[in-house]
Amino acid sequence: MVKNNVPAVKESALKLRWENGKQFFLNVYSELKKVHWPNRQQMIAYTGVVLIAVTLVAIIIWLFDSGLSFLLAKLFEAFA
Repeated sequence: MVKNNVPAVKESALKLRWENGKQFFLNVYSELKKVHWPNRQQMIAYTGVVLIAVTLVAIIIWLFDSGLSFLLAKLFEAFA
């Protein structure tokens, strides 16, 4: 008798999972319709800001790394 109920439980669990997944994607679609998407000009401006920020951070890291490398090289020369 127990074995007869097992497929029904699996089938209802599968149906519940399908309904939950369907509801999730419907909610995602609904939320995406509420998003304020940037226009072309805004996207170009945002991309420029990101590229400039990444370049500045890369230069700062490069300068810091070069300075530390120079100091370590001088320390090794002095004490080696």
